[in-house]
Amino acid sequence: MREFNVLVVDDEDEFRDVIAKSLEKRGLCVEGAENGLKALEILEHSRTDVVLLDIKMPGIDGIETLRRIRSLKPLVEVILLTGHASVDSGIEGMKLGAFDYLMKPIELDPLLEKLSDAYEKKRLQQEKIEAALMKKHMSMPI
Repeated sequence: MREFNVLVVDDEDEFRDVIAKSLEKRGLCVEGAENGLKALEILEHSRTDVVLLDIKMPGIDGIETLRRIRSLKPLVEVILLTGHASVDSGIEGMKLGAFDYLMKPIELDPLLEKLSDAYEKKRLQQEKIEAALMKKHMSMPI
């Protein structure tokens, strides 16, 4: 698996730690945040590629955090997590640009696949932007 940066945002310390350790064993660089505000703080100063974001959290919930991530770092992909079967919040998250959403408890292999797919999407978007900038730069008169 290609190495990339994941931010795990969940108010359950044990869940966040287990996921982080499992992902690190697979070669990913992982940071953790216990709430949406801390996640946004981390995102301002990190090279995060994909955010794994719990929907139900105290303070600002995952949906509001997703809205703010879209403004702050539009290329960062977000996968929503919920332990509470709520199709409405999953649909709302997808409309706001979430890559996908998964139900807790989650299995590691499907999670790794989603994370990898989300990273690949981000990487391709970044390449397109860089190619467009290069093309624009090359067409400028000297």
